Amino acid sequence: MKCLIIAAGQGIRLSAKDDSKPLIPLLGLSLIERVILTAKKGGLTDFYVVTGYNGEKVRRFLDRFSQRRDIKITHIINDDWERENGISVLKAKDTLKENFILLMSDHIIDESIIVKLKNEKIADDEVMLVVDYNIKTNKLVDIDDVTKVLVKDDRILEIGKDTKKYNAYDTGIFLSSPAIFNAIKENSGNGDSSLTGGIRIFAKKGKAKALDIKDDFWIDVDDEKAFKKAEGKLLANLEKPSDGPISRYLNRPLSIRISKYLVKTNISPNFISFLSFILCCIGAFFFFLGEYTFLLWGAILAQAASIVDGCDGEIARLKFQETEFGAWFDAVLDRYADAFLLFGLTYYVYFLSGNLLYLFVGFLAIIGTFMNSYTADKYDGSMKKIIGPKGHYFRMGRDVRIFIIFLFVILNIPFLFLGKVVNLPFLAILLIAILMNTENIRRVVVLYKNR
Repeated sequence: MKCLIIAAGQGIRLSAKDDSKPLIPLLGLSLIERVILTAKKGGLTDFYVVTGYNGEKVRRFLDRFSQRRDIKITHIINDDWERENGISVLKAKDTLKENFILLMSDHIIDESIIVKLKNEKIADDEVMLVVDYNIKTNKLVDIDDVTKVLVKDDRILEIGKDTKKYNAYDTGIFLSSPAIFNAIKENSGNGDSSLTGGIRIFAKKGKAKALDIKDDFWIDVDDEKAFKKAEGKLLANLEKPSDGPISRYLNRPLSIRISKYLVKTNISPNFISFLSFILCCIGAFFFFLGEYTFLLWGAILAQAASIVDGCDGEIARLKFQETEFGAWFDAVLDRYADAFLLFGLTYYVYFLSGNLLYLFVGFLAIIGTFMNSYTADKYDGSMKKIIGPKGHYFRMGRDVRIFIIFLFVILNIPFLFLGKVVNLPFLAILLIAILMNTENIRRVVVLYKNR
């Protein structure tokens, strides 16, 4: 399906960030890049971008972007960009002859909206607007600037910024038939060439349908305040349903702060995965040296690596650089890192006592860890089907075991075990062995019950 994107406006309220609003960078990508890549992720492949103010600059940028990302982009020029936004839509009249999706270059949205919208059906004389009924809970909206909508039985009755009676917001996301061109042209005879005015024509004829956005997000990035909200929302969305307790409440808040700056660089997600692996290897090497000072630094490096390990996925999602190889490469490095860390710590506690029991416990910790990783994909996939892709579920994994190593090495308080005084590093291995194998059994039970 074709996608028309309006990118002709000047954007005065954000001019301090860039003299061309579509090119304003937001967490490593320009607004127009983010809109196009979101739509592409949602399943759209053929893009038509209407440019106006500073159009030549925007078109040159899009040409480079098109080649770099292998995306088909057709330029449509609006020399009357100072007029209402319906004129930008009208410029595509001779180009778009079938139903298309219409987006705004300054509206950041969830790709799941595109997935749902492109599967909807409208007649040749209809238009569908995605609306947001969360008028009491959506804190991303500027109530003084947003277009309000009155909907009844999934049909739009009234629409406008000054509409007094309303029950939804206009998200600026449309599925339209070519009839929209005639509607805008018809309404321009009344002195109103806006897109909203064209939708009113459909509404009067009972031809304007509404699609509920439900829990998906959208935001109109129109000023500095909205820009900060958009940034905050995108960062908040980096939290994953599969995040364990340590990752969710400790590692993720820290890694997001790091990613916020790394995303502005050219550092690749795969490089960050490798960096995290190297930190773990150095930490594991310190464990083998047999001195507590080195053990301490090894634990610190391991926890630092655990935090940094979240940045690769965060940057990949923020910059739409997710690949199957990247996920697999990260998983492979994590497994090696886990083995080195646990083997190194097992060697340390065995070196102190020479007790073969410690080697057996270390073996249980390592095998439990590997089985924990092996069962993760099946478990995560099943839980997402049960609670949905945006819910949270209990999961104990890598974040927990590395934090246990870090915490117990830092504390290093002697305690009694089988009548002998031992140090906390051994208890860390013992606890990991118990927790990981118990977690594996729990997953088997959960999957069996939900098979």
